[in-house]
Amino acid sequence: MRIPAHSVCTAIRDDIVSGVYERGGRLTEELLARRYGVSRVPVREALRTLEAEGFVVTRRHAGACVAEPTEEEAADLLEIRALLEPLGAARAAQRRTEAHLKVLRGLVRLGQERSRHGRSEDLRSLGGWFHETLAQAGGSPGLTALLTQLRHKIAWMYVVETSAAPAEAWAEHAAIVDAVARGDAERARALTAQHTERTTSAHRPRFVQGRGIPGVRGSQHPVNAVGLRH
Repeated sequence: MRIPAHSVCTAIRDDIVSGVYERGGRLTEELLARRYGVSRVPVREALRTLEAEGFVVTRRHAGACVAEPTEEEAADLLEIRALLEPLGAARAAQRRTEAHLKVLRGLVRLGQERSRHGRSEDLRSLGGWFHETLAQAGGSPGLTALLTQLRHKIAWMYVVETSAAPAEAWAEHAAIVDAVARGDAERARALTAQHTERTTSAHRPRFVQGRGIPGVRGSQHPVNAVGLRH
């Protein structure tokens, strides 16, 4: 059965973000096809998509390579995020459904509960889910796609320090959900802007040194397996 190109793209992107492939390392179609158990056709399509997203570059005499973003490019991502996330929250206040609210409130309850027990890994995952759902509640597929791509690239370029006061972050999330539930777009925008500004200071750039053939560090994405993230 032919594997969809989207699944291959997701797997390669996730492995770039997690550091399986080093910045500047070559990404040969043959190696990737063998690694993920697919033909070269979906790999080729995936590399085109990842190049458009900024994760891959094509170099003369080298072919596809993992991109090497500059510090300025990395800083731009945080500035763009600071503009787009408040916009997404404002739209969510205008367009959310009861289903979106149910998920957002459930995530806030889980986040508040787990913040009391210091489970930082769970909180990071829940936080990502919260912001993804908030973006989807805005009812704009284009904006949601941009925010999703931003989250992937920020996770690739930055390490986020564990919050010393996770309860504060989830109190902010709860206030955002309250504004969204009441349809108060301006308050949702303002609260999200404050939250984004506060959390930006926890981001620390991760710049990996070294070039050449990427090290294989045990990808968790055998594409032939049932299902992939996203």
